[in-house]
Amino acid sequence: MEHIFDRVCSEHGIEHRLTKVNHPWTNGQVERMNRTIKEATVKRYHYEAHAQLETHLGDFIAAYNYARRLKTLQDLTPFEFICKIWTREPERFTVDPTHHTLGLNT
Repeated sequence: MEHIFDRVCSEHGIEHRLTKVNHPWTNGQVERMNRTIKEATVKRYHYEAHAQLETHLGDFIAAYNYARRLKTLQDLTPFEFICKIWTREPERFTVDPTHHTLGLNT
């Protein structure tokens, strides 16, 4: 019996991996990002409705991915870094990341 999450991942060509039991350090990057999101949203603002949280979360993720420059990515935004890797190693990608830009695609 396959879980629905695993089925959807398979349908979209996504490999779903789990971390090893009792090895929390393998999940540290995800936990840090979750903390960053939580600090920027629910710990800072009160939302009257779930839709407000969803809107704010979408805005935060867009700003983070397209505007926030990170030292660990050589002072590039996450999107710029992905595009840089794509130009060097396009075989690692199944989709052209430049098709996922904000606004009009030119």
